[in-house]
Amino acid sequence: LLGYPIAMLMAHQINDDPNFTPRAEFEVEGGSRAVAMAAALIHREVVETKWVANTPFPFPSSFLDNMPNFQVGLMYALSRFAVEMTDSLGRARGTSQVDHDLDHASGLLKYDGTIWVWEPSISIFPTARAETQYQAGMRALMSYNKRLAAGEAVFEKRADNLISLLERVAADLGGVSAAIDARLQDAGAGWFDTQADDVFYANKGRLYGYALLLRALGQDFESMLADRNVATVWEHMIASMVEAASLRPLIVSNGSPDGLIFPNHLAAQGFLLLRGRIQLREVANILAK
Repeated sequence: LLGYPIAMLMAHQINDDPNFTPRAEFEVEGGSRAVAMAAALIHREVVETKWVANTPFPFPSSFLDNMPNFQVGLMYALSRFAVEMTDSLGRARGTSQVDHDLDHASGLLKYDGTIWVWEPSISIFPTARAETQYQAGMRALMSYNKRLAAGEAVFEKRADNLISLLERVAADLGGVSAAIDARLQDAGAGWFDTQADDVFYANKGRLYGYALLLRALGQDFESMLADRNVATVWEHMIASMVEAASLRPLIVSNGSPDGLIFPNHLAAQGFLLLRGRIQLREVANILAK
């Protein structure tokens, strides 16, 4: 009776440090800072923190709720980034060859994070764990960055590529806001809405991932952002997303938006999310001129 709660508390860890930076082993001189950030985040969640989204019963961490939702949301943001790197930033033109490391990473990072070594819905035989796939994706990203530093890979720092990525992120955040709106249909349940925290922490992980990736991407595109006089707006955009990702209520409440006793944390998260999304669109519009 005491062992499980204590073990759960020991395993529970939501890494939402907005000042997180990749260690030296992930940084490559001449490589992409955003790719280094993606690889470092994967390593932190899978190796250092331990991935719990696929932990089966009877392990105590299988009863955790908020942490696995955060991890899955974060990994989704990383997988979307890998796809955008594959489709635009990591190739010279749309007709050029896809980078094999980025293509490999984008496929691996889309793997279902809830799969353990045995998943009956897939096969009666043992299968690859999510952690194994994600670590392979991390190694592919690091391989790309080393090749980029050696001049053997492409990283196209063009405005149209950045605009495309920003528009994809903005579209994805639109889906996040729709998930919030769906839960707000049950507003008034307050602390007794057992699904509100699932949505909140999945969104939190996704926002956190996008915030750190975009911050690092701003370093990759630093000279272009300065030339287009968009650096200040970019910083405000990152600040809005970091603020949304930093919300950490003790208990997620889905109360009435105008409630006095029961707040609505989803509505607060949704406001900050939409502010960041508007700023994403603003940056894209400035770059398009």
